[in-house]
Amino acid sequence: MFNKKVLSKGCVDFIDDTKIEALIKDTPEDAAKVREIIRKSLDKKPLSVEETAYLIKAESPELTEEIFEAARKLKRDVYGNRIVLFAPLYIGNYCINDCKYCAFRRSLRSTVRKTLNEKEVVDQVQALEDHGHKRLILVFGEHPDYSAEFIADTVRKVYSVKHGKGEIRRVNINAAPLDHEGYKIVKDSGIGTYQIFQETYHHETYRKNHPEETHKGDYLWRLDGLSRAFEAGCDDMGIGALFGLYDWRFEVLSLITHSLYLQEKYNVGPHTISFPRLRPAHGIDFDDKYLVNDYDFKRLVAILRLAVPYTGLILTARETAEVRREVMQFGVSQIDAGTRLELGGYSEDKKAEQELKREQFSIGDVRSLDEVMNELIKDGYIPSFCTSCYRLGRTGEHFMEYAIPGFINRFCTPNALLTLSEYLEDYASDQTKVEGYKLIEAEISRIDEEKIVNKLQERLNRIKKGERDLYF
Repeated sequence: MFNKKVLSKGCVDFIDDTKIEALIKDTPEDAAKVREIIRKSLDKKPLSVEETAYLIKAESPELTEEIFEAARKLKRDVYGNRIVLFAPLYIGNYCINDCKYCAFRRSLRSTVRKTLNEKEVVDQVQALEDHGHKRLILVFGEHPDYSAEFIADTVRKVYSVKHGKGEIRRVNINAAPLDHEGYKIVKDSGIGTYQIFQETYHHETYRKNHPEETHKGDYLWRLDGLSRAFEAGCDDMGIGALFGLYDWRFEVLSLITHSLYLQEKYNVGPHTISFPRLRPAHGIDFDDKYLVNDYDFKRLVAILRLAVPYTGLILTARETAEVRREVMQFGVSQIDAGTRLELGGYSEDKKAEQELKREQFSIGDVRSLDEVMNELIKDGYIPSFCTSCYRLGRTGEHFMEYAIPGFINRFCTPNALLTLSEYLEDYASDQTKVEGYKLIEAEISRIDEEKIVNKLQERLNRIKKGERDLYF
């Protein structure tokens, strides 16, 4: 992690603060232009930074509602009504950085520090499997102890844990940027997505929040992190910004800039974009100048959906259940559920109050996985634990080839229903099981290809008889 810093080939700082600020300031509200851009997006074509700026500057209620409705439609067309579920698992919170907004910063001595040992990792994974989870994102602080080898060994250990009928089928990573060799090591362990948040793309704000003498204080090293990952053979990347550090409009245009840069240079953009909002945390005082209100939060999610049609959007449990339910309709494709942020928290009895000294930040949605599943089903979503694309090589550039009309009916919906059936058989409460099978029957009735219906019914029957991990 701390070898000589070698950047990607042709590395440049592609974030031009002056240009982005000018777009925010000078782009007019133009109804005709906004509607033209919406039509382009509904044709599933990615938007330019300049086009995205027009959506940002559309502030009238009428135009905003048109953007919301377009985002709803595009989400249905590209992703159907599926919502993929995962859980974060914090492995260690030691950190050499001193980010002003983070409860894990090195100078905060009252934070309870811990790195899970091998047995504790197994205990956490078993607890997650016992609730029905199949997809995890492992979270690591930036510290010499959390080397590429350590991350890779942890990934292999997680995959090895089989408890009851449970198993983890996809492990994603949220960790510090690595060098080329580090990415190769982690990639070889079988990871899915490698996720790096720039936190804020605004250079001066980044400098203020990340002291220059720290590893994270190197803006370009972090910005270049996913470029090095691509060069090392990784093809599933996640980007994100922490909304509330600077103007949300700047961060949205920067995320689009980053996405387009990766697409143009490596022929594949980010697999996911995350847009967490700044939350209260132990020992943290922050300026509320740039905090994003709920209305603008909905706007930024809808705009991201229109700007990057084929990129997954992740909405985390930082948000309350009420906000998540409302925002989900504007294009979100993945959420976490049953989330615990305390190191070792999944195997403990759930407490009414969060222990912020053990957490990076407070979360807003503390419901169990089954409670979230139940609400998703009642709201007409298909909760999915599907990992078939990842395991069959439909990732990176190949995903773009498959993400065409008919893909949802042939692959996505059937696979989502199969993983939902597994959950209903093995983990669901009685009420969730009843409602879940009603949803499955309704969804099958909407599939118009008899061959697919017959294969799906056959696999569903096999799941009821005890088979697992069946997919298209």
